[in-house]
Amino acid sequence: MLTRLIVYFAFFLKTSPRYRKAKQFFYNLLENPDSLIKSNFDVVMICLVLFSVFLLIYEIDTQFTPVERLFEHVLITLFIIEYLLRAWLYNDVHEIVLEQYEKAEYLHRPFRIGEVARLILAKKIEYIFTPLAVIDLLAILPSYRPLSVLQVLLIFRLLKLFRYFKSVKLFAEVLGSKRFELYNLAIFLGFLIFIGSTGIYLFEHPTNSGQVSNLFDAAYWSIITVSSVGYGDIAPKTTGGRLVAMALILTGLGVLSFVISIIVSAFNDRMQDLREHRTYAELKRYSGFVIICGFGRVGRHIAMQLEKHQQRFVIIDSKEINAGKARRHGYLVIHADASKNEVLINAGIKNRATAVLCTTGDDVVNVYITLTSRHLNPAIRIISRANNQDNAKKLYQAGADNVIQPFEIAAMVVAEYIGQPVAYEAILGIFREEKQFIMETLCVHQGSVIDGMTIYEVGFEHRKLMLVGVISANPVHRKHKNSYKLKNEHFYFNPERYFVLRAGDLLVVLGREIGIDYFRAQIENSRLKAGRKQ
Repeated sequence: MLTRLIVYFAFFLKTSPRYRKAKQFFYNLLENPDSLIKSNFDVVMICLVLFSVFLLIYEIDTQFTPVERLFEHVLITLFIIEYLLRAWLYNDVHEIVLEQYEKAEYLHRPFRIGEVARLILAKKIEYIFTPLAVIDLLAILPSYRPLSVLQVLLIFRLLKLFRYFKSVKLFAEVLGSKRFELYNLAIFLGFLIFIGSTGIYLFEHPTNSGQVSNLFDAAYWSIITVSSVGYGDIAPKTTGGRLVAMALILTGLGVLSFVISIIVSAFNDRMQDLREHRTYAELKRYSGFVIICGFGRVGRHIAMQLEKHQQRFVIIDSKEINAGKARRHGYLVIHADASKNEVLINAGIKNRATAVLCTTGDDVVNVYITLTSRHLNPAIRIISRANNQDNAKKLYQAGADNVIQPFEIAAMVVAEYIGQPVAYEAILGIFREEKQFIMETLCVHQGSVIDGMTIYEVGFEHRKLMLVGVISANPVHRKHKNSYKLKNEHFYFNPERYFVLRAGDLLVVLGREIGIDYFRAQIENSRLKAGRKQ
């Protein structure tokens, strides 16, 4: 009967949406590094730990009031609840029960509750002896008043802060990567202190007019000497003792240098991970940003323009020299291959990124990045650079929304304005933001005043505006020259005077902001009037 009840309860927990939701909530609160609620919880816990330490120090010279005692009990209760919740999250008890039950049914053997209890207990004990769990437990004990000796464990309450500081965790991970070297160094250091303690005790015993009366004093002297601290409270008097001190000082310098080299080497090995961790942490704060893949000439200018317009972005580049240049500019950088799934996923392409710009100088790489981006997020906007006309179609097929061919565009501009240097300089100045002009797109709405007009009839010169081109998907325009194909439409650069504007066309114009706004208002007002007449 008990067996059935336990198995039934395990099945209930596995299938219960409320239980899963509750466990997910506490996981996000205590363990999930990507959770915003965890960040807020960590800040609160840091304040509570520091305040609890202050209370324990305050109690040494002052008697607690009932309110202060109650507040301390509340803090300790919170620490205990947190400890138990982390132990609960460490593994799923019902999974162990169901796994053992399924094995028993498959092998036609009895389901032993004792064996299941042993496995569950072993898992929980495994958690209890993890370093952070030990610190959590020892951080609770100083508040147990009957054993005043436990006040010594106050230091572990401060160590509890390690759990809430990501940088401290990263430092521990860095040291953990050099565990073998540090263990061997610790063994060597232990032998060195043992030899030094034995030697100084033999040479500096009170029978030889020395100051070392016991082995504890000898070990204390050896440790402060090998660490190059040397308080001077115990000084060797005999020749043998001084020789031991000289040997410990020299070897201590060597050990200290070795420790520093190990730590520096570990941080050099993990510096890339530390930088990327900082970048990912920063990106998690953004609700929308652009991913720039490639920091060459094109990517660099795009980043400058986005920064100027205060738009958030991150740069992904597999070349260390390009990543270094981006860091020197203060940009967020991920030094990795942008065509890999995990790189783009970690960068936030699935949820927070709004667009992907493929700006590398290699069309093949741009195709791979476009394919990967479209696969990971079918709705994201992708703009890609194409250096070769033949590759533009491939990029569209790979999933790019727009393909830009910078060399072809530059050639068209030069060819069109080679006889009009003033116009060319004006456009160049606008792009460089040296002139007080802006570039905007205006839509030709159906029924508006310019719907059906020719370029000549609109009178851009009279409006003190300059028409750069028309973007249209209307097939009636295909007869015009200077056509630049986009994905599902064409860009007609510097169209002829008899070019007839149709509803849905986009006008790319240059001019002062006041003139463009006035022209846009005329288009909108005429469209509204036409709608009211109908």
